[in-house]
Amino acid sequence: MDKVIDLLNLLNQYTNQYEKTNTTISEVSVGWHIEHSCLVISRVIDTILQSNPAAYSWHFSFKKLIVFALHKFPRGKAQAPKAVMPNEQIDIETIQKNIDQAKESLVKLTMANKNQYFTHPIFGKVNKKDTFKFLAVHTQHHVKIIQDILAG
Repeated sequence: MDKVIDLLNLLNQYTNQYEKTNTTISEVSVGWHIEHSCLVISRVIDTILQSNPAAYSWHFSFKKLIVFALHKFPRGKAQAPKAVMPNEQIDIETIQKNIDQAKESLVKLTMANKNQYFTHPIFGKVNKKDTFKFLAVHTQHHVKIIQDILAG
C-alpha cells in the first residue's frame, strides 16, 4: 500500500500542471492521467469490496507474471475501460477529490479478505495481494507518461 500512496503523493505534485499536453507522448493531458489513475484505484477497490471471496480461484497468467516481474505495462497496447475514463472537463478540484478518494479506498482495501478480487480483462481474477502490485504498476505507468509529457 505504501508504494501506491507514494505514487499518489507524486501525482499530487503534478496537479498544478494538469492542463499540459504533449501529443507526441500522449493524446491526453497530465490531468487525464492523474484522474484515470485515481479512478482505477477507487473503482478496482470498490469492485473488490463487493466481491465474494469464496468465488476466487487462482489461475496462472503469463501476462500478469511478466507485468509484475518487469513492474511495467507496455505503452499504447490497451484502451482504458469506460468505467475508468475521466470526464472531458477536468479541473484541479476534481483531481484533488479523486486523489483523496483513492487514498481512502486504499485504506479500505487493507481491511478486505485476502481472497476478495476484481476481474481484470487480461489477467483474470486478481486478489487483494496482487491488487496492491497491480495498482502500483498501473499508477507508475501513468506517472512515467506524465513525466515524459512534462519533459517534452
